[in-house]
Amino acid sequence: MDALFAFALAFLWDLLLGEPPVKLHPVVWFGKLAGLVDSRYKRRFPALDFLVGMVAALMVIAFALLLSLSPSLAPYPLNYLLVVYLLKSSFAARSLHEHVARTVTKDAEEKRKAVSMIVSRDVSKLDEPHLNSAAIESLAENLNDSVVAPLFYFLLFGLPGALVYRAVNTLDAMFGYRNERYEYFGKFSARLDDALNFLPARLTVLLYLPLGMGKVIRYYRLAKFKINSDKPIAAMGAILGVWLEKPGVYRFPGRAPADEDIKRALRLYWLIVTEWVAIVVPLLWTGVCPCLNR
Repeated sequence: MDALFAFALAFLWDLLLGEPPVKLHPVVWFGKLAGLVDSRYKRRFPALDFLVGMVAALMVIAFALLLSLSPSLAPYPLNYLLVVYLLKSSFAARSLHEHVARTVTKDAEEKRKAVSMIVSRDVSKLDEPHLNSAAIESLAENLNDSVVAPLFYFLLFGLPGALVYRAVNTLDAMFGYRNERYEYFGKFSARLDDALNFLPARLTVLLYLPLGMGKVIRYYRLAKFKINSDKPIAAMGAILGVWLEKPGVYRFPGRAPADEDIKRALRLYWLIVTEWVAIVVPLLWTGVCPCLNR
């Protein structure tokens, strides 16, 4: 019941207030700690780059773990408030909606700017359908990263699971690139993120099945481009009936996505979030999963 109450308060916080202040956000702290090592380490050779990158990642993970244990050192009711605050910081349902909703505009430059804030690809030469696709892809992928996966690990391991997952996901977002700077430095973070997302990404696909089992399964079978990230994207594309494409990486079939399809994707997003919450609540209620009281 403690776990359920903490989750309920954290979820209400997310819906009503959104993200905590930037300076007080644990995810920002994770990024600053990782960035400190990244900025000061001059790349040497692959083996050393990998080792330093791994040490940097483990430092951030250790910090996340210690942070998750900090409520046990605080008196009541501050300890409980800390749990709610830290749990809320591990997921971001409202914030994701707000960022994607900004891409719905007829102003081409405003759309390009809004999309550039939520994807890592170069959007400068993308046409309108590809900008719309990028927005929907980001929504689909981050439905897993920002909602399903953190709560999945909260169910399994309590607050430490949620915060450690968020730390690893932040590391991957910062270092998980196949370029000269991060090819080896970021490899440990990228592979660890792949491992942690393997089950949640497929769980996210399962949440789409009630909306169109045949279509979702068919598109899932086409998702052979990435270990995890293309799976929720395929499921979203299947239900919307639009093509989703990252040029040179993957493409799922359908008609060209328009602004209206981003709006449809956002409605679908909240349907999946509601479905997931409806699963999480009874699991916390019955105490099937280990959480706060362990």
